Amino acid sequence: MAEAAIKKPKFDAFTWEGVDKQGKKVKGIMEAASVAFVNATLRRQGINPVKVAKQRKAAFKFKKKITTKDIAVFTRQLATMLTSGIPIAQSFDIVGKGHENPSMQEIIMSIKHDVESGTALTQALGKHPLYFDALYCNLVQAGEQAGILDGILDKVATYKEKIEAIKGKIKSALFYPTAVIVVAFIITAVLLVFVIPQFESLFAGFGADLPAMTKMVINLSKGFQEWWWAIIGTIVGAVVFLSYSYKRSEKMQHSMDRILLKAPVIGEIVKKATIARFARTLATMFAAGVPLVEALDSVAGAAGNRVYYEGTMAIKSDVSTGMQLQASMNATGLFPNMVVQMVAIGEESGELDKMLSKVADFYEAEVDDAVAGLSSLLEPIIMAFLGIVIGGLVVAMYLPIFKLAATV
Repeated sequence: MAEAAIKKPKFDAFTWEGVDKQGKKVKGIMEAASVAFVNATLRRQGINPVKVAKQRKAAFKFKKKITTKDIAVFTRQLATMLTSGIPIAQSFDIVGKGHENPSMQEIIMSIKHDVESGTALTQALGKHPLYFDALYCNLVQAGEQAGILDGILDKVATYKEKIEAIKGKIKSALFYPTAVIVVAFIITAVLLVFVIPQFESLFAGFGADLPAMTKMVINLSKGFQEWWWAIIGTIVGAVVFLSYSYKRSEKMQHSMDRILLKAPVIGEIVKKATIARFARTLATMFAAGVPLVEALDSVAGAAGNRVYYEGTMAIKSDVSTGMQLQASMNATGLFPNMVVQMVAIGEESGELDKMLSKVADFYEAEVDDAVAGLSSLLEPIIMAFLGIVIGGLVVAMYLPIFKLAATV
């Protein structure tokens, strides 16, 4: 308890100037807890400190967000440094100072200080759970214990890169139709608010009955102009409510993720991407020597889908009681027969990690093809959708003009 209460000293940046053993003036920047620490460190290095001052921070400093891509790049660079035989502290120094994101630099240097003070890398990474999750730390711990940290980091980097690629493809698949719907809504709103009223004032002087379609559009325009705040408020409120509920309610997560999996076209892509992520994560954990039951905990968290999270936790429960992995996967009903059979072959041959990697490769390729096919399929559908919505409004406004021209 006493150790938990001790707070880690805060490190600040200090600029210093001094004279080395040859009498040359030298200067630099050092991160330390105090001026006294800087002076002591410099003297140990044979430098006589002349001036030490705390580096001033900008009054307004906007920190750049750290993304999963930043973590993937950091992992790849660190793995390359360690494979080249560079000591870990020096590797952190090189990678940290060379990173483009100042926020990432700050975290890397903090980890470096922890490692230099004798803290295990796993524990140093664990102090930043927002960026280095349990899966990442478990893999690093396995690498440290087995003395193959460089190899494990290479596997983690490959894993991160593959997962990011899958996420990017899913986002691109969902972004296109969403963007088109938003643009269609904006164009429709502009027509209803600014264009339709101009036609309405023109039709008022006709003195004749308007077609039913035209009346419907005019009434729709009036309703939108009067209740636009309620319509937009309802849409924004629904999005915020669903987002809030999804983050805080497991039932909502399960329901929405199950609906997403059953959605036409998109659902199949999400399912394939989730299976690829499941296989890639489990293959990486198993190859690193992490016990299967322990690995399934991390796999569940990395699934990215509540339905598969619950399915993976059920598999973990079955495997912990002695059931074979392939039998438990088959019992969930979430995995295609091909995946189950590949896992069965892997268990029998003792090459489960290789078989899971092949499953991941196959489904990642399937996601690539599905996203490419989706783009080709959506283009004519979206054009037809825009034609019906926008074209319908335009035709409705010109019908009275056509009718008047026919009677002249």
